[in-house]
Amino acid sequence: MERLTGAVEHVARTEDLSVTIPVEGESEIARLSRSFNTMTAALSSSQERQRRLVADAGHELRTPLTSLRTNIDLLLRSENTGRAIEPSAKRRLLVNVKEQFEEMSSLIGDLLELSRKAESGELSSDIDLHEVVASAVERARRRGPGLRFDVDLEPWRVHGHARGLQRAAVNVLDNAVKFSRPGGLVTVRLKGGVLTVRDEGPGIPEDELPHVFERFWRSPSARSLPGSGLGMAIVAQTVRDAGGRVTVGNAPGGGTLATVVLPGAPPSA
Repeated sequence: MERLTGAVEHVARTEDLSVTIPVEGESEIARLSRSFNTMTAALSSSQERQRRLVADAGHELRTPLTSLRTNIDLLLRSENTGRAIEPSAKRRLLVNVKEQFEEMSSLIGDLLELSRKAESGELSSDIDLHEVVASAVERARRRGPGLRFDVDLEPWRVHGHARGLQRAAVNVLDNAVKFSRPGGLVTVRLKGGVLTVRDEGPGIPEDELPHVFERFWRSPSARSLPGSGLGMAIVAQTVRDAGGRVTVGNAPGGGTLATVVLPGAPPSA
């Protein structure tokens, strides 16, 4: 008990989560010590993930911030010196500034989404997944007006966080829109709790597939496209929290196939 008390006081005083207590035997004190060690290990792991997320976010924000500062400095120098920038060049600068602001807004929104569950205390509830997916499809239609959509959704109810599942469905559909060829077909199916989204884009190189769900990872071919590199990480976390699984691979015949499996049941009549 003295060792346990000392360890608790040390953590409270120093916030050092690396401390562990030697465990001997199977007594109640031993069980309590094991529980304490498990708790501090979990907290330490969570703390390390937070540190990595903050470090990665800082790195990702540095690029758009540097570009913004450079472009704004050019515009201010033109105003201060009276040397007008050629109209087409000025327009390109302003368009670039707008794009960098949009990139930062997207990144910050995705970062907030990743941290939301831990802070919001949002309760799980029963959700009609087919309605969530249908709403995401309508949004995808607006974002890809030249694309064709083949949609077949069977009713399916899951238990999870409504906002997170909505964001996950939107992210999967957004990816299909982003990488589809002009006039291409996006096929969406929901059957027995299995959601599949297939596009007719270029697919994903085999050596890049293991990185799809990593935070901030972006395919070299996608770095010129809008996005934060967090979309599929959000999908993976949300699906995992709902007790499901998600995979992304190359579809037979070309394109990308995303598969989300979520436990649930058909809505009762």
